[in-house]
Amino acid sequence: MTDFTVLPDHGLSWLEASGDHADIVLSTRVRLARNLQGHAFGPRARVNDREAVLKRFKDSAAQAPSLAGGTLIELPGVALRTRRILLERRLVTRDLLGDDETGPARGTAVHLSGHQPLTVMVNEEDHLRVQSLLSGLRIEEAWRLVDRLDEELGQEMPFAYHQEFGFLTSCPTNVGSGMRASVFMHLPGLVLTKEIGKVLQGLGQVGLTFRGLYGEGSEVVGNFFQVSNQTTLGKTEEDLVDHLDKVVRQVIQYELQARQVLLRDARGVTEDKIWRAYGLLRFARSLSFEELMNLLSGVRLGLSLKLLPGLRVYTLNKMMIFTQPAHLEEAAGRDLPPTESDAHRAAFVRRILAAEGEVSPDDAASDEGEPSDGS
Repeated sequence: MTDFTVLPDHGLSWLEASGDHADIVLSTRVRLARNLQGHAFGPRARVNDREAVLKRFKDSAAQAPSLAGGTLIELPGVALRTRRILLERRLVTRDLLGDDETGPARGTAVHLSGHQPLTVMVNEEDHLRVQSLLSGLRIEEAWRLVDRLDEELGQEMPFAYHQEFGFLTSCPTNVGSGMRASVFMHLPGLVLTKEIGKVLQGLGQVGLTFRGLYGEGSEVVGNFFQVSNQTTLGKTEEDLVDHLDKVVRQVIQYELQARQVLLRDARGVTEDKIWRAYGLLRFARSLSFEELMNLLSGVRLGLSLKLLPGLRVYTLNKMMIFTQPAHLEEAAGRDLPPTESDAHRAAFVRRILAAEGEVSPDDAASDEGEPSDGS
């Protein structure tokens, strides 16, 4: 399968800007690590282990209602650009694709559900990585989706489980529940008020951690952070979900307070930053992805504070995905060197913003109001 357009809803339902605090929380993801009894895990897995796991998964997926109408993508037969698009849409991980994007994929397949925001990666670090990805702050809902699919697959597949330690995984840090739940957040208020360090330090003290756009090993750009649990052993999935939800909601309150401080103590500077960001996006002829993300951060803040009317959160979410290199190349129908990619990115942004209609500071002045709470 090399035609990416056949995938149901293109795997982008998480961009719809629904759910609680959708202007601050872009998405919620819950992922379960599972391995099969009788087969070596991770780097120790031999070719016959990996082939057996894939065959067993295919048979089990056909019996799982949550995966009905889905699409199985076997990575050895997939074009490089399509693999990169899957990564840019956060449907797969770098571990599944391998360290060298131009070489053979490390994993063997990914299965996308036909009617649910569910993905199963086969032979990543673990035999199976079951994932749900939803828009906004919806941790419990995301957990329910993967839990149901986990039960469906578990009826057909013998998962490796230890009475004392729980589910067994390739990496010891995932042993127990095997669950990683994460929330993708936009926190410019805390960054601009220089409170972000205290908040991130506090996350570590309560068993959480943060990462960048693509998860572990990726950099934080544009004031976007992935906040997730670190502990999997000794706690139930329900406890982990409840803990993450409570902490994230507290971080959201800190962010909202920081935004109020910006409006109270530095409104002029904040408005200038927002409108400069919008102006550059509206008229720039060349944009790197990192520059785009930093500018989108300013525009997203302005939209949330109602200082920049006329735009939609969905538009900004869509812009963040479709301006990544593989998506630009897919639209252009050819490979793009970095300079051309930057030009295509700027042109795409100009078209999207023009379609939204002209926005001006005068519109903002006539639309004064309290900043949005994101709910």
